[in-house]
Amino acid sequence: MDMGKLMVDFDTEAECRAYLEELRWPDGIVCPRCQGKTISRIKKRDQFDCDSCRYQFSVMSGTIFHDSHLPLPKWFVAVLLICESRKGMSANQLKRILGVSYKTAWYLCHRIRATMQAGQQKPLTGTVEMDETYIGGKGPMAHNKSRKEIVIGIRKRGGELRFFHAADAKAGTLSKYIRENISRYANVIITDDWGGYPKAFMEAGFNKRKHKTIQHTSHVYVQGNIHTNTVESAFSLFKRGIVGTWHKISAKHLEAYLDEMTFRFNNRKNPFLFRDTIRRLIISPNLEYKKLIADAA
Repeated sequence: MDMGKLMVDFDTEAECRAYLEELRWPDGIVCPRCQGKTISRIKKRDQFDCDSCRYQFSVMSGTIFHDSHLPLPKWFVAVLLICESRKGMSANQLKRILGVSYKTAWYLCHRIRATMQAGQQKPLTGTVEMDETYIGGKGPMAHNKSRKEIVIGIRKRGGELRFFHAADAKAGTLSKYIRENISRYANVIITDDWGGYPKAFMEAGFNKRKHKTIQHTSHVYVQGNIHTNTVESAFSLFKRGIVGTWHKISAKHLEAYLDEMTFRFNNRKNPFLFRDTIRRLIISPNLEYKKLIADAA
C-alpha cells in the first residue's frame, strides 16, 4: 500500500467501511452479541440488525473506531504513515497532515501504537544478540545513568527484534528476559562484557559455553562473528526516532514507543503491513483517553 493507492481506494467513508467489513467478517457478517449470521443491513444508518437477538450494530461496534469522531479516511492515512515511517511519525506532524488538533493526533498515535504490542512470542533460536542501552537525560546530568531509562534489546541475527523497558540491568532482571525470550536451543548468545550477564545466564539455566562475550570495555567491538552490532543498529534506529521525530518520550509511554518500533521493524518486509495493522485495530480493545493520561502506577 502506498499513499497514491490509499487516496484512490479509501478516500470515502463508504470505501473504508467496506474494507473493515471485509477484514472483520471474511466469511459473512456475524452479530457480535449472539454470533447470529442472519443479518439485515440498515443502509441509511450504516448499521446491521441481527434477526436473532435484534441487536443493532455497525462494523465499528466493539472496535477501537467505535467512539471516534475522526473520519475513517483520516484513520487510514494515519495508519499508513505510522506503518511506513521508518523512524516513526510525531503527533505534531500528523496534526498538520490530517488537519486536526494536537490532542486528537496524539491520542490517535497512541491508539494505533497500542495495537502493536507483540503478545505471546516464541523463544528465539540461532545466533542471538543481547544488549542494554540508556534513554533520556539532559544538561549536566545527561551522562548520569541513574537519571536514564533502561532498554533491553534482544535480536536474532537475520530475524526478530525485541525491546523492553526494564527497571534495571541487574542479573536478576536480565535473567528474566533471557528465560522468556531466548531458547535454550539457541546456538550462541552474544553480549558485551557487562558484569551482570554471566550470573544472569547461570540463573536462567543456560549452558555457559553458549554465552559469548565481546570486550567493549577494552574497545574491542568485533571478533570474527562475535559482536553485538546487529542489536546495536536497532538501538541506533530507535534513538534517531527520538532525536529526529518524537524529540521527547516520557518514561510512562516508553514501552509503547518500543512496541511500535519493534512491530514496524519486524514487519519491514511484510507487503501486507497496512492490511495487517488495520486488522489489529479491529480486534484490539479500545484505549481510553483517561487511562492514557492517568498517572503511572
